[in-house]
Amino acid sequence: MDQSNVIPLFDDLPIPEPQSSASPPSSGGPSGDPAPPHRLTHARYEPAHCLAPGLFRALKRGERKLKKLDVTYEFGKDQQITFKGPEPLGADDLRLLQVLVAMTGPAGKALPPEPETEPEQRLRALLKVQGSSMHEDVTAVETSYRQLAHEMGYTSWGGEQGKVIKAGLIRLSTVTIIAESKSRWEAFHILSRLGGDEITGRITFAVNPMITRAVVGSGRYVRIELEEVRRLKSDVARLIHNRLCGWINPGQDREVMLETLCSYAWPEQIASTDAIIKRKQRARKALKELQALGWAVDEIEKGKFRITRPAPLL
Repeated sequence: MDQSNVIPLFDDLPIPEPQSSASPPSSGGPSGDPAPPHRLTHARYEPAHCLAPGLFRALKRGERKLKKLDVTYEFGKDQQITFKGPEPLGADDLRLLQVLVAMTGPAGKALPPEPETEPEQRLRALLKVQGSSMHEDVTAVETSYRQLAHEMGYTSWGGEQGKVIKAGLIRLSTVTIIAESKSRWEAFHILSRLGGDEITGRITFAVNPMITRAVVGSGRYVRIELEEVRRLKSDVARLIHNRLCGWINPGQDREVMLETLCSYAWPEQIASTDAIIKRKQRARKALKELQALGWAVDEIEKGKFRITRPAPLL
């Protein structure tokens, strides 16, 4: 990561050559001109942020006003992580966080426990890091709404798309994480942010120590292919794709029941037979989206699938 006194501007980094011709051509911007290539290929995603059941879920219109986020995930040996927030997180928030995490790889700057500049001090303070990770670095990046929208696969950052990004940044920055094990205890927000004004469109953000450890290589991570993320169409497909990426290594396969796939999008149980049937239908449609990306999906018996994740591109 960049260790200079200035947080790197993601938009100024060199654009890589396209890695594969298999991806569909971009629809371009409003003018019809071809859109510039995407800089980001993948995210080194922290496993608990990926696998916690119900952290991201399918939401109906208006549902955010009725519920709060309160998810506890037990993993490993005597490890527990809790996510709390004033609103539940949806597939739009997941898509945004995946791109934010990906940006911290090529453009991240380490923010030490005592940053030198006043803006960096504020950014670090807004993360509210406590416990065992108080003396660890976090990672910061400066970018723009336009670049975020482009890397997410949007054609513009104004209008509804801009509102989705801005609201998502606010929601993610209000989520508190408490991670506990026998040997350590730590707490912080998912991310913190500065800026985001309408005039410049600039945004500076920092991600928490858990994500930082995954990005810099000192912790376990899940590889998320962003070209796959951009090509997915439905919320259910995004949620199922995210959980399967955390469970199936590239080039390998696992067997899973249709009911389990439904739980990746709808973690709560329901009694209505009609609602269960509709959920299963939407999950099956999501599997077809995965097949269009090159995932192999075989129904080895009714309601039971063997899913093979594509091997990574060299």
